[in-house]
Amino acid sequence: MPKRAAPAGLTHLRVTLSDDFYVGPGRADLLEGIAATGSIAAAGKRMGMSYKRAWSLVQALNDGFGRPLVETSRGGAGQGGAALTEDGAFVLAHYRAMEEATRKAIAGDVSAVARRLDMSRRK
Repeated sequence: MPKRAAPAGLTHLRVTLSDDFYVGPGRADLLEGIAATGSIAAAGKRMGMSYKRAWSLVQALNDGFGRPLVETSRGGAGQGGAALTEDGAFVLAHYRAMEEATRKAIAGDVSAVARRLDMSRRK
């Protein structure tokens, strides 16, 4: 998965819902990658992370939410894989909606600061 270009004004939204559960851009991108590829390994690889790191993030998401966001299946060649559960798709969709709502909410202020920013003196 190619790295997303950071939108002006919002580069990182981390939503913390409990001591054990948060979603940020990396975790959301991993969930999207799993949905797109059907594989934790492939999703991690697209993001430039090891399978071990991707798997540990999936475990943290599943454990922190209290119900699986990603389900895995074992099998022989071509039979294993991973998929988002209904809860996983729900969390991902709402996280992306929160990102968009945040962008819209801060757009005027970002624009005002950008207009005031003197880029000519920056390297």
